[in-house]
Amino acid sequence: MEQKQSIEQFKGRARLPNFAIPRRYDLHLRLDLSACTYSGTVQINVSIVEETKFLVLNALELDVHEVCFTNSHGQQYRPSDVVLDGDEEFLVLVFDQALGVGEGVLGIGFSAVLDAHLKGFYKCTYLDGGEKKNMAVTQFEPVDARRCFPCWDEPALKATFKIAVDVPSELTALSNMPIISEKLDANVKTVYFEESPIMSTYLVAVVVGLFEHIEDTTSDGVKVRAYCPVGKSDKGEFALNLAVKTLDLFSKYFSTPYSLPKLDMVAVPEFSGGAMENYGLITYRENEMLYDHLHSTTARKQRMAIVVAHEVAHQWFGNLVTMEWWTDLWLNEGFATWVSYMATDILFPEWKIWSQFLQQTTGGLVKDALEQSHPIEVEIHQARSILEVFDDISYKKGSAVIRMLQSYLGDDIFQKSLSSYIKRFSGKNAKTEDLWSVLSEESGVKVSEMMDAWTKKKGYPVISVKAKEHILEFEQTQFLSSGLQGDGNWIVPINFSLASYDRHKSFLLETKSREVDISDLVDSFDNEQLWVKINIYQSGFYRVNYEDKLAARLRKAIEHNSLEATDKFGILDDAYALCEACEQSLSSLLSLMDVYRKEVDYIVLTNLINVCYNVVKISSEAIPDSANDLKQFFINLLLFPAERLGWDSIPGEDHFSALLRAEILQALVIFGHDQTQKEALDRFQTLLNDRNTPLLSADTKGAAYIAVMRNASISNRKDFESLLNVYREANTVQEKERILRFFASSPDPDTVLEVLNFFLSDEVRDQDIIYGLIGISLECREIAWIWLKENWDLILSKYGAGLLLTHFVRDIVTPLCSNEKADEVEEFFASRVHPVISMTLKQSIAQVRIKARWVEHIRQQQSVQELVKELAGKK
Repeated sequence: MEQKQSIEQFKGRARLPNFAIPRRYDLHLRLDLSACTYSGTVQINVSIVEETKFLVLNALELDVHEVCFTNSHGQQYRPSDVVLDGDEEFLVLVFDQALGVGEGVLGIGFSAVLDAHLKGFYKCTYLDGGEKKNMAVTQFEPVDARRCFPCWDEPALKATFKIAVDVPSELTALSNMPIISEKLDANVKTVYFEESPIMSTYLVAVVVGLFEHIEDTTSDGVKVRAYCPVGKSDKGEFALNLAVKTLDLFSKYFSTPYSLPKLDMVAVPEFSGGAMENYGLITYRENEMLYDHLHSTTARKQRMAIVVAHEVAHQWFGNLVTMEWWTDLWLNEGFATWVSYMATDILFPEWKIWSQFLQQTTGGLVKDALEQSHPIEVEIHQARSILEVFDDISYKKGSAVIRMLQSYLGDDIFQKSLSSYIKRFSGKNAKTEDLWSVLSEESGVKVSEMMDAWTKKKGYPVISVKAKEHILEFEQTQFLSSGLQGDGNWIVPINFSLASYDRHKSFLLETKSREVDISDLVDSFDNEQLWVKINIYQSGFYRVNYEDKLAARLRKAIEHNSLEATDKFGILDDAYALCEACEQSLSSLLSLMDVYRKEVDYIVLTNLINVCYNVVKISSEAIPDSANDLKQFFINLLLFPAERLGWDSIPGEDHFSALLRAEILQALVIFGHDQTQKEALDRFQTLLNDRNTPLLSADTKGAAYIAVMRNASISNRKDFESLLNVYREANTVQEKERILRFFASSPDPDTVLEVLNFFLSDEVRDQDIIYGLIGISLECREIAWIWLKENWDLILSKYGAGLLLTHFVRDIVTPLCSNEKADEVEEFFASRVHPVISMTLKQSIAQVRIKARWVEHIRQQQSVQELVKELAGKK
């Protein structure tokens, strides 16, 4: 009884007790890929820092066979009880005799089944000469090293790792460190790796499969390799080149050399995320690492550059200096996101990537405007809920807040501070306060005082602006999409321009409101040409609400092309958010959209297209009689750039033309533009006769596939079945991904049901479900919800309670649009909630209710339908 009570003391804790600390792991794994099982032994050098009868470490879904602790005097202790608790995810070793303070070695033998849900040490398959074969990959972040071997599975409990694996002799085995030696015994080889530097368990990695590789060397002599599927090593050249360049770039930027002798990148056939920064062994989804000149879109090439830079940046921010606990995950992800854009901008200045960074900012603003958001520094109380904070707050808000701080402090001070931070905490763990402390020392600014509200509290402000003679009045309140009143006060870096980018001012808004005298910038504010733009270049993480007079002047400035693209983006983005929150009318938003008719900039037009999509979705509920007029208005907005770009690329055209052509053609097809739809279908027929036709590039295929599906129905199946055959015959991951993205875009419920069931079949890899779900048509959102309910148990068993499950919830629940549906979702999940989806579920339901409120608000607005008709008829 007493012993049971003693074990109870360890339950319900977020973290392990700290009376024993691991220093070194000697891990040997023996794989049986035909049975999809493995066994292993681990010898852990442990420091006992407090006399104890218990050793408590993490283990999950492992069979533990034998345990022995040997102290520094050679005395052996075998536990009287071994308790594996699946709910708590720990292994408690109970000893009759107390283990004294000092060093010792804990030896554990164990075995397990390779995981089926892409986490821990998991099984995936590859094709070898047309035959499906098994391989094994690890994915330990955040808390799944414990699924592979018993360990102290917390980021702060760093240790060194010496790894060996027994694998089939014909396969390649990779780990964090270079291979020391290999020993062959019949058909099995044992691969021994060098001992690693100190690192966290979530960064340990092993990959066993059939690959070929290409390699290069950095200016510092670091060997970089790209491991690709057999026959596709040329597709790894772009990623390899990027990795070499970014390793050199970050070594200089952080004034700290890369800390391992090699960096391997490997494209694995099944992977739950996009990529994982394991120390010295970065794993990727194939389509995030393999660039195919014929089949990869321009957008994919750009994303690959950002993803590779992100993962390489983690080798410093995350791996060398690691967050102390998952509360500070944003130190890893926010910084890696921000610095990946910085690196991409240096490598590809013609991409103007910082203007596209605004898409990151907007993603953070949208999520953080929910009452169900969370602070950047979020409390973590349960292991399985950690996955939920790998979200837009940690990545997008985190990186946007860093961008805001960098803009305020200046590039030079920021770089110097980061170099000092990396040097000071190299090989250690850090908290947000540690970074603020270094920044404060270097800059002389009290950074924590300024930044605490941004990271420790959820939400952000909307800055309301009014003009009175020579005075601008600023007032901040928390912005919530629900329209509710939030509370909070932020220290906001405000910058603004007045009628010209040469006339500008900056100040910190530290109080609820403030008046700013602008008489030093203008003689008189009566002139209607005098526009004022707050948050120039959109460097701040906040929204702006202008009084009507100022908003009208900005509309004129957009018409006269007086503003930078980033500011045109921001004005529209803020107006849409205020409209959704019922702070402005739909009429005012549509009138603003109308002044973007001659727009040609990529970042502005992509935002305009996204706003068009969202307005169509909400208007189909609020003013269904105006749906066709609304689509016609949006077609009119896009015809100018569409006619300029055409279907076919021009030799030597810029990066943005290719990006924009894809977006605009897809939008015109979705909005039902007859000429674009007909052209798309004609070109699709050409593709069926010649898969390599120049009439459909990687960038324009998407528009053709949407046209096929928008015309598909149970009575019109011919093109749908042809597209299904294109999918089945495609031998590139890029083409399969593209088709999946648009496969559920049919307005016909029976067709979409057939497609959704196809997604669950063996013809679609589990990891690829995320592409299919985001493409479900507006018309079939309720059918998709019914399908999700009917198939929930099957989905849970097939995909497991991991990252992939959140996509089902977010992509199928969020598009719903009424309080009745929100109630239905709450009722269905009341008995089915799981830690991994609970936050996603709350946020998705909140977004449904926000839209329901918006629908009611639009219905009460006078004359919006007349305005839509007028705009639709305007050429």
